Amino acid sequence: MGLPLERPRFDVTSLGEAMVRLSVPKGRRLASTYTLDVHVGGAESNVCAALSGLGRRCGWVSRVPDNPPGELVLRALREAGVDLSAVKRDGGARQALYFVEFSGPPRPTEVTYDRTPSAAASMSADSIDWNYLLDTRLLHLTGITPALSESCASLITEAVARATSAGIPVSFDVNYRGRLWSASEAGNLLRPIVRSVELLFCGIADAKVLFDLKGEPRDILLALATERSGRPTVLTLGSRGAMALYTGKVLVQNGVTTEVLDKLGAGDAFAAGVIDGWLEGSMEKGLEQGVALASLAASQDGDMVVSSRKELEAILSRDQAVIQR
Repeated sequence: MGLPLERPRFDVTSLGEAMVRLSVPKGRRLASTYTLDVHVGGAESNVCAALSGLGRRCGWVSRVPDNPPGELVLRALREAGVDLSAVKRDGGARQALYFVEFSGPPRPTEVTYDRTPSAAASMSADSIDWNYLLDTRLLHLTGITPALSESCASLITEAVARATSAGIPVSFDVNYRGRLWSASEAGNLLRPIVRSVELLFCGIADAKVLFDLKGEPRDILLALATERSGRPTVLTLGSRGAMALYTGKVLVQNGVTTEVLDKLGAGDAFAAGVIDGWLEGSMEKGLEQGVALASLAASQDGDMVVSSRKELEAILSRDQAVIQR
């Protein structure tokens, strides 16, 4: 009997941009407020933080400015339990910000970005510690990072290629941001990535806008999965829950009734729950966990969900069964 293979350093690694969020107190307008609530968040770092809360070993790669706003980002992620030893500090750069003005009907919640040029936008393939990033069971990426700059677009393409070549599965969340790039630009760059990664997350609106998919959610899921040769594909449906194609079966997970305080970051919490289940070989469990974590995220202020394995298991003890069709 041979010796066991060396265990990867991390369960999940990721790379991307974390931002400082400045949100207007509910009921106020951004143009007339003098008080802002401060949080840290970013799609990839949110996923790592949520998984760290569940006890997973997570490492995040990025570039932040060497100043107090950059330290604020690092402090928040350290407190969440994310390893930051491969993050680089840039003394001449600035920290990306975004402003949030919460609202309800008839006005939508408004997001205003102040992120260009940011420290993370200068990341490139030459600046990454690949030994660190690929020392993992799973690499998680999103469609936000390639929208930041040409060098970041090339970086994500290379990250997928390097991980695939090394036999490391990649999960990818499409996460289209219309204020960062056009649908045609995003669709053209992301389509080859969507086809090649092991685990895909895509919102139903993104599937329609970027990939011109039409029909009922099941039709869209099956069309998307067919493009991917049947590999695990998750279609998110907002408050209605999610659907997935996994080992040839369509799985359906209904949403959870939640008192929504702050919806930002709920999709990242969902992805973290699914990834955790996927790491254990159960997409059914992952969908249950994802919906539960998303509901927890929406019931808390801030982008990063604060939870634990114990709390998640307590929520899952209720009747939230996955329907197999």
